[in-house]
Amino acid sequence: MITTYAWFGYNLPMKESLELIKRAGFDGVTLWWSVDFGRTDFRDAPDLVRRAGLFVENIHAPFEGINNLWLDTLDGDTLTDYFLQSVDDCAEYQMPAMVLHLSGGSRPPPFNELGLDRFKRIVERAEKRGVSVAFENLRKPEYLDYVLSRIDSPRAGFCYDSGHHHCYTPDEDFFAKHGSRLKALHLHDNDGGGDRHRLPFDGTIDWAAVMKQISQAGYKGAVAMEAQNLGYESLPPEAFLRLLFERAERLQKIMKEWDTP
Repeated sequence: MITTYAWFGYNLPMKESLELIKRAGFDGVTLWWSVDFGRTDFRDAPDLVRRAGLFVENIHAPFEGINNLWLDTLDGDTLTDYFLQSVDDCAEYQMPAMVLHLSGGSRPPPFNELGLDRFKRIVERAEKRGVSVAFENLRKPEYLDYVLSRIDSPRAGFCYDSGHHHCYTPDEDFFAKHGSRLKALHLHDNDGGGDRHRLPFDGTIDWAAVMKQISQAGYKGAVAMEAQNLGYESLPPEAFLRLLFERAERLQKIMKEWDTP
């Protein structure tokens, strides 16, 4: 299976974007789950996805104000409630997983029991609703270590973001620590100097090494792309998506070379 983030950098109506994604060869999409970026109709997206002949792999929860989850504030309580509702939305709209950030920026509040309890509540709701929650690697890998080491649930796992790994924490071995809990991928490239969301093979990520680690972690999910058209603005959306799908096929081929029987 090959999927892509439903928004890939072009300001198109959702219906048109999904039709182009399907035409390029993709099997499914990941969705942004909030009104951010003007997406006031985001709850209509699952039906549009299926009408286009695609499936929803997972949703990405908003990360604006995510550091409030570690603070004893009403904003932290409100955001927790939003994520609990998002888990319910996953169940209602038949979307199997939610990707969630654990911190924001380079100086988040210290992790603590209050924040951990909030994330535990989210995972407990996910267990009851038959949904998974995948926590993404960011600038501060210690938050991922802290939460996953304290939430022992088959519904709580890891979303590997190749771009974040390469530009923020290149020396971190996420697969050694969390590979067995890998539930989702965000695959895109950069030159190590910033989170550019470029097409794979247009940056400096060692894709042979990355896909080997993903395969050897036992991951059987979709090859999920999160590239955008920054730097490719001259390409029409159809051409960009065809190129994105071709790069995804290359990654899938590398990963399959390491499949164990």
